[in-house]
Amino acid sequence: MKFVDEFRSSDYSKRLVENLQTISRQKINIMEVCGTHTMAIFRYGIRDVLPANVTLISGPGCPVCVTPQSYIDTALELASREDVIVATFGDMMKVPGRRSSLLKKKAEGADIRIVYSPMDCLSIAADNPTKQIIFLAVGFETTAPMTAVTAIEARKNGLGNLFFFTAHKIVPPAMEALVADKDLNLDGFLLPGNVSAIIGTEPYEFLSKAFNISGVVTGFEPVDILQGLNTLVSLISQKEPRISNDYKRIVRTDGNSKAKEYMNTAFNIVDANWRGIGKIPKSGLEFNRQFEDFDALKHFEICYEEYDGGSGCRCGEILKGKINPTQCPLFKQLCTPENPIGSCMVSSEGTCAAYFRYYKEPRKMEE
Repeated sequence: MKFVDEFRSSDYSKRLVENLQTISRQKINIMEVCGTHTMAIFRYGIRDVLPANVTLISGPGCPVCVTPQSYIDTALELASREDVIVATFGDMMKVPGRRSSLLKKKAEGADIRIVYSPMDCLSIAADNPTKQIIFLAVGFETTAPMTAVTAIEARKNGLGNLFFFTAHKIVPPAMEALVADKDLNLDGFLLPGNVSAIIGTEPYEFLSKAFNISGVVTGFEPVDILQGLNTLVSLISQKEPRISNDYKRIVRTDGNSKAKEYMNTAFNIVDANWRGIGKIPKSGLEFNRQFEDFDALKHFEICYEEYDGGSGCRCGEILKGKINPTQCPLFKQLCTPENPIGSCMVSSEGTCAAYFRYYKEPRKMEE
């Protein structure tokens, strides 16, 4: 296959759905780790065509969703300073802090700018030499290399007014924490194609070797996902735990060596708090000693204490896959995309946002 349309072929998708119905009758629980997968699965109606014995569980694959509420409150504190310009990706704007959000703070007059790449901050810093520019560096391995490159370029250009409030996280350690949670009873993972394009498939090998769990890296088109599910259900039914790469047009075993080199140049791996999950060892990135002068918290001497938030919000349990959004009492009541209570409803890749947009309650049988 060479073209996008081929990965959206209805005929081929039907054949994959039919084949999936015949592979196994055992009960199988599969978690899709990536928020982009969650949205694609809902958008293309894939949950509706799965065999009854296969259950898809949405995991913590949305970086905005797993960022603690304390991060937002600290970002709001930084944005309140007159000499500061905050730059951020758009999906952070509506995430609620305890009393406000970046969107509300911007409406009140704070200089908060949406950027499409951390590299945009280089020109903002150069054009505003009397201002302190802070980029909200939130994301998984997919976006972390660009933060590293931006810091490297800022040093080359002698920009002393650009800083980063980092909340980058690493996916495989979070998966290990999920596998260790026996309440989930997971049989396999659909592995994120975007993260895997950076890190490759090797970091997932612990799943099969230490936990006897299979995983399949796949893309985001209907054929990608259905093919990945066919492969994964086959591996599970055959009791053949291994990591398979069904996204070879993008993902290599060893990943993107240049991107990993950038991350290794600028970052150290550290323990990190994941909203709703807690502290996960070696699951975060922070600037190393060579680049620590770009760390916004150190530059502004902020004592940062992490906490989750959202009274009554069950986002934490949703991120772990222990409940789905319809089981949260706030869902579609107090919590909507226009008035989000938790981060899972804010992000375009959040599980609550996916359910709000696409999920329909099953019809009750008429008596």
